[in-house]
Amino acid sequence: MSFSENLRDAIDYNGLEQKELAYKTKISLRGIENYLRKNGSIPSADKAVQIAQVLGVTVEYLVTGKNLPAGAVSPEASEVQKLINCIKKLPKSKQQIVIQNALNLAGILSR
Repeated sequence: MSFSENLRDAIDYNGLEQKELAYKTKISLRGIENYLRKNGSIPSADKAVQIAQVLGVTVEYLVTGKNLPAGAVSPEASEVQKLINCIKKLPKSKQQIVIQNALNLAGILSR
C-alpha cells in the first residue's frame, strides 16, 4: 500500500477528520490533503514523525504498511473501527438500539 493509503487507514482507525490531524500535528490542512492524494507527496521526516505520533503508528507503517506498534490494529480491522466510531457519534438511546440489533444479528449468524 502507498503512504496515502496507509495514512488514510490510520486516520480512519483513529476516527479523526483531516482538520483534526492538521491541528494536532501543526501541519496545514492543505499539507495533510496533499499527503492523502493518490499521487501526493510524502512528508519530510520530522512531519512524518509528528503524524505517526498523533496517529499511534510508526513512520515505517505509514511508509510501508508494515510493523504496526504493539497493540495497534491492522488496517483490515479499520472497517470495524469506522463502524464503532459512527456508533459513538449517535445519541446513547440510538447506540443501544444499534448494539442490540448487532448482537441479535450476530446470534443469527453464529447458529
